[in-house]
Amino acid sequence: MQRSSDIIGYSLRAKDGAIGSITDILFDDRHFGLRWVVIDTGTWLPGRKVLLPPTALGTPDPATREYPVDLTLSEIEDAPGLETDQPVSRQLETDIYGFYGWHPYWYGGYGYAMVGGVQPAGLTPGQTVDRQQAKLAQEQQKGDGHLHSVEEVTGYYVEATDDNIGHIEDFVIDESSWAVRYLVIDTKNWWPGKMVLISPDWLRGIAWTDGKVHVGVTRDKVKDSPEFDPSTTIDRKYEESIHAYYGYTPYWVGWA
Repeated sequence: MQRSSDIIGYSLRAKDGAIGSITDILFDDRHFGLRWVVIDTGTWLPGRKVLLPPTALGTPDPATREYPVDLTLSEIEDAPGLETDQPVSRQLETDIYGFYGWHPYWYGGYGYAMVGGVQPAGLTPGQTVDRQQAKLAQEQQKGDGHLHSVEEVTGYYVEATDDNIGHIEDFVIDESSWAVRYLVIDTKNWWPGKMVLISPDWLRGIAWTDGKVHVGVTRDKVKDSPEFDPSTTIDRKYEESIHAYYGYTPYWVGWA
């Protein structure tokens, strides 16, 4: 697992050259699955940002802070792009998947097996998915407002059932499924506190317009929870302690 603040800033390299660097990550608020990484192309394609599904990224090199991408620069350049500061529309998502010949994530549902969405279909860039299916997907989810930016949500206040407890400092990303596993909560704004982890599954609601996240436990419950040390690796033993403390069934229970 990695924190989103660690992933942002990584460079991406195509088969034949550097693409740019990750500046943001977009997730779906219904299942907290990562849908896109936003790439600033710098001087290569000035004024343009590239969107790629996270599952299009290869195994990263921590030494160089770089992800390989199995595409050429010309393929990426010819793909539909994101103009600076423009929102991501469903039409743009459909166009990107269609250009690369990949099945959109919404065809496979929203379970973790399809988080991130791209399932290469063995097609070449420029080929499109079935037009009728694409049209149906657009009609069913037109104006989809479920995509949110990690950069935007970082800093949201966190409200317990009885009081506020801090703010979102970071996100913990499970790269094996490209899911947001935990929100990193900094409680130091409100008392001499610490960093703690809260699973998105434990949220009671999110007030997007107010910039607030609501957790279904008391302030003291969060205050006394196991501390998170950003300098250490999150292992299964630590995850088990968190779930046991809050009394929730671990997400991995029932996995084959």
